[in-house]
Amino acid sequence: MKRWNRFAWPALLLVVCAVRAADAQVLPSEPIALANGRVTVSGDLSATYGSDDPGFFNYTDYEHSTFRLFRVDLTAAVKAGPHFTLLGEIRTENLGEIRPYALYLRIRPWTTRDFDIQVGRVPPTFGAFARRTYANDNPLIGYPLAYQYLTSLRPDALPASADELLRKRSLGWLVRYSLGEAAADVGVPLVSAFRWDTGVQAHTTIGMLSATASVTAGTVSNPLFSDDNHGRQWAGRVELRPLAGLILGTSLARGPFISQAAAQAALGDSRDAQFMQTAWGGDAEYSRDHYLMRFETIVSRWQLPVVQAPPSQLALQTPLGALSTSIEGRYKLRPDLYVAGRFDHLGFSDETSTTATLPWDAPVTRIEIAAGYSIQRNLLLKAAFQHNNRDGGVLRQVAHLVAAQLVFWF
Repeated sequence: MKRWNRFAWPALLLVVCAVRAADAQVLPSEPIALANGRVTVSGDLSATYGSDDPGFFNYTDYEHSTFRLFRVDLTAAVKAGPHFTLLGEIRTENLGEIRPYALYLRIRPWTTRDFDIQVGRVPPTFGAFARRTYANDNPLIGYPLAYQYLTSLRPDALPASADELLRKRSLGWLVRYSLGEAAADVGVPLVSAFRWDTGVQAHTTIGMLSATASVTAGTVSNPLFSDDNHGRQWAGRVELRPLAGLILGTSLARGPFISQAAAQAALGDSRDAQFMQTAWGGDAEYSRDHYLMRFETIVSRWQLPVVQAPPSQLALQTPLGALSTSIEGRYKLRPDLYVAGRFDHLGFSDETSTTATLPWDAPVTRIEIAAGYSIQRNLLLKAAFQHNNRDGGVLRQVAHLVAAQLVFWF
């Protein structure tokens, strides 16, 4: 997280320049259209600076803190007639590597029906928040725990016993196990909000009902560009809009989580397709007048290989479960000013070692409150306070953090 130091001053200078430019009303406010509208380019920029986070509560799978993050997104859409559109997005965080975030072909077989097929690195199928991860869609600065907090699980490295797993509680920011990949690396969240998966997706809307289904290379917690095992994830989502302002949704996903190399290291063969991640989510959103309320819960279960435990240790008991609950709300005090808050809890199923029975990772509770001020329609300034509490583990258990964020999009 100290990488912020090398670009903090350029980022802050950019923030100041953006605010001054807003005063003169010179910032673009719409996507750029080229080639008679066949090509459109849009962008999203967010600069966040806040407290140091020694407990790694806001660490992401790209090894950055969401409270110290400078992110630039550039999106392009190229229309090739009424049936085909090529969409892509590149992203850079903290002035580092430029990564392809999305690249897919959208096919509309019928122009008169709301049905399309996406092929490539496609948008998320699972979950509600996964569809609004851009800073201008998030009324707060932090992310829900289910989509960002790194558990101690890895798809490429495995614990040899329950004792080893419990020793790693709270170390998802950098964890090492005795089976599989030897190098320390980050764990996975329940659902990744920072990577898109690769595969095929179909979407349709009929009246008040929308449905999405996909087949992809990775899982919701470990999206992949290319497959690392012998299976595919199947995912689906259904949304119902029974009345104005109300959205009810449910999601389901199931796919092989363990890499081929990790299964080989644990079992001596390639039975990687047997070790699944299964996730279910339910969510609701209601907005009316100045209010917006959102609720989301996610249940995830991981099946891991069980090997003979070392002497004086107990074998792993699987599957490993996790449950997240998130409630957030926003209230507009006036058209250009709002306040918001979110309550989050992430809990884990119990695991028994030779010394104790504990949740296999340390449960976390988060409360965040924020305010947002629109300098202009597409230039938003936020400020937030976040309280984090971790019940156990080897890292710091409580953290009070503050941050400010400037968001610009066109």
